[in-house]
Amino acid sequence: MRADDMPLSKEYEPDELEQRWYEWWLKRGLFHAEVDEAKEPFSMVIPPPNVTGSLHMGHALNNTLQDIVCRYKRMRGFNVLWIPGTDHAGIATQNVVERELAKSGIQRKDMTREAFLEKVWEWKSEYGGRIISQLKRLGASCDWSRERFTMDEGLSRAVRCVFVRLYEEGLIYKGKYIINWCPRCHTALSDLEVEHALEKGKLYYVAYPIEGETGFVVVATTRPETILGDVAIAVHPDDPNNSKFVGKRVKVPMVDRIIPVIEDEMVDPSFGTGMVKITPAHDPNDFLVGQRHGLEPIQVIDADGFMNENAGRYRGMSRFQAREAIVKDIEAAGLLVKIEEHEHAVGHCYRCNTVLEPFLSEQWFVRTEPLAKKAIEVVREGKIRWIPERWVNTYYQWMENIRDWCISRQLWWGHRIPAWTCKDCGHITVSEEDPTKCGKCGSGNIVQDEDVLDTWFSSALWPFSTMGWPEDTPELRYFYPTSLLVTGFDIIFFWVARMIMMGLKFMGDVPFKDVYIHALVRDEKGQKMSKSKGNVIDPLDVIAKYGADSLRFTLSSLTVQGRDIYLSTQKIESYRHFMNKIWNAGRFALMNLGGFNLDKSHSIKSEDNLRLHDKWILLRINQVVKETTELLEGYFFGEASRLLYDFVWGELCDWYIEMAKPALKGDEGDRRKTASQQVLGYVFRKTLLLLHPFIPFITEELWHAFGFSVDSIEEEPWPSAEDLFDETTKASIENEMYILQETIRSIRNLRAEANLAPQMVVPHVVFSPTSAEAENIIARNEDMIKFMTKVGHINVNRTRPGHSLVSVLPWGNIYLVVGEIIDIPSEIERLKKERESLLAEEQKSLSKLSNESFLQRAPKEVVEKEQERLKKARERIKRINENIASLEEN
Repeated sequence: MRADDMPLSKEYEPDELEQRWYEWWLKRGLFHAEVDEAKEPFSMVIPPPNVTGSLHMGHALNNTLQDIVCRYKRMRGFNVLWIPGTDHAGIATQNVVERELAKSGIQRKDMTREAFLEKVWEWKSEYGGRIISQLKRLGASCDWSRERFTMDEGLSRAVRCVFVRLYEEGLIYKGKYIINWCPRCHTALSDLEVEHALEKGKLYYVAYPIEGETGFVVVATTRPETILGDVAIAVHPDDPNNSKFVGKRVKVPMVDRIIPVIEDEMVDPSFGTGMVKITPAHDPNDFLVGQRHGLEPIQVIDADGFMNENAGRYRGMSRFQAREAIVKDIEAAGLLVKIEEHEHAVGHCYRCNTVLEPFLSEQWFVRTEPLAKKAIEVVREGKIRWIPERWVNTYYQWMENIRDWCISRQLWWGHRIPAWTCKDCGHITVSEEDPTKCGKCGSGNIVQDEDVLDTWFSSALWPFSTMGWPEDTPELRYFYPTSLLVTGFDIIFFWVARMIMMGLKFMGDVPFKDVYIHALVRDEKGQKMSKSKGNVIDPLDVIAKYGADSLRFTLSSLTVQGRDIYLSTQKIESYRHFMNKIWNAGRFALMNLGGFNLDKSHSIKSEDNLRLHDKWILLRINQVVKETTELLEGYFFGEASRLLYDFVWGELCDWYIEMAKPALKGDEGDRRKTASQQVLGYVFRKTLLLLHPFIPFITEELWHAFGFSVDSIEEEPWPSAEDLFDETTKASIENEMYILQETIRSIRNLRAEANLAPQMVVPHVVFSPTSAEAENIIARNEDMIKFMTKVGHINVNRTRPGHSLVSVLPWGNIYLVVGEIIDIPSEIERLKKERESLLAEEQKSLSKLSNESFLQRAPKEVVEKEQERLKKARERIKRINENIASLEEN
């Protein structure tokens, strides 16, 4: 392999090369995995995005992190399977299609179920693959030949199989219960699908006349419209103020129904008057009270959110219209005691934001407690690792307080519940195959349940249904349990916990060994991104402008376990500059490796002709290999990204490449040129391998430009950390390079303080050493110091020269002699003015920091910022005083 040509364009243009390389990877079958017992498997399933979805920044983060792991593991020699797919998203998809039909004046209720579903499948065929193509644009290295859909034939069979088995074991049942009902979407929602928002409402105090007496009991309620469905008033058994009313009967306002006053421990004596109206058909807690006391529920609000026939003269009003009307009527009747402002949590539909209605309905449920018990045990036993570990407590809290899972949804789009009711005997037949007759009486007069299953039911089976279950497939035996799940904290219970329960139940093993919970991507101010705030950063726009690699590296660099990401386009742009830096460094290396056989750079066998900076960069690249490997093994994506960023920009580009230029130009002789080429090839090869999982496109392009291999960079082994030097030599290299770098940095700082032009050559610098070792290091590298600092001569002299700027180092003083190149009086005057300004700034900071009010009231970070400002001002004042004193000496 020879670097003879210059195949890289002058400018880095990501769009063309990213699309070109992705197509090449697909044609090469790079992401495809087959069972191979000779290799260790590593498997993941993608959190299936909604088929209606478009790539957002949460998807971009989630899939970037997954892709980093997959590419890294491939390079480590694992047989990697990353299964992609989409979720049918019952409510969301049905809503999208209904809106499309409405544009043509068509309503779902005017169509047959079959005709509507045909329209949904047509929509899915045309638009459902959008997010998949967007994931490819991001660079996701999924095995696309195994793409699944939660309603494809295989997964639908798995869903039926699970439903039937759970039903036969009594873990699925049908019952009447209060559920969360969306009057807009016309479906039940699980407790987890409810989005609660604090809203300012009112607390209405209503008097209920006591039967046979002249007195009243007063009840506080936020929902006067449900008074029409009251069947009792309850007090707490230990309530000393209200227990005297227990056993009495009262009249319900506006309907004159006589109801009892009962006692129940559900009542909170501190709320309102300590007396609570019981409306079993419209409140989940009231429903349980009603069951305990044998109270018959009265439903007064229908499925559309309107008052029904039980509401009397309020029938036909919306629930909110009825609230206003009833309050007016109660007030007119003299039964409205008072109204208070009251802030409380109101449940909304997570899809359409409609205020939900607690609704008494017959639904299908999963009995979750026995499933949850085992799911808790495996986590306690350490069979699933949570990263960060703190999320395990959230998991325990939810699982230990689990309620039965309402799995039926009143939709047409989804997995239809495989249950048939006999119209003759009432028996329910549950079957994997469509039955033709009743399983009890043999009648053919059977009807399938109209409802579909909660979307999360099929998603709970994802780790094994995507591998062919219920068949005993080779993929299941080899790739299950999966190795890692990467997901957001907001679906730990929606999805993660349910996968654990179902995996244990049907596979007898956990569904994954590690769970990595990533944080939210927020805007630069820490706000959640939303269209209403106008702060959404669209990943597709970012990719179009800056490239996928820039976005990927930004997201990975900002990732810290347990901490939200604050994202801005400025940060993305800064990492686009990093891509330019890598690109330009690659172009420089290629120009200086012309004709060099890169096979020689695969290993460094000799220290011959190597200078200090060569040995240092060889030492550093191997340390970086070791550290990056350790960080990726622990899923420390941000730390690994920032380590590579600092190495490439700060150490490789700003130090080593600059120091290598004289040798590469031939100024140090042929042997030194060859040695520098060998080192540069060695370091670049390992650097590209380390960067590849994070920025796969640009590294693939550079890999082939260098001619390291005709294969994909991802087919190369992950680099190993080689020990090229013994421990004593390592310590010596690090110490000598530190002295050299700090000496160069000090001279550069002195030049900057003197406002010298970058290309201006300073006649000479004086080094006054206090260490013989440092004196020898500087002597051996004098040519490099002069080259890196634009200095004509370096004189060793223990006498302080006049008219100079000084930098004090642990191994001696550096004097930049400026008497002949700047106007000394003017420079002294300039420094004095700067000192005056800094002294004023110092006094201002001191004033703030001595103010107790400021220290107590100001946020911690504001106080710390002021302390840092004071520290920097004092350091600069000290430097100015030193420079003035040095300049004034003749």
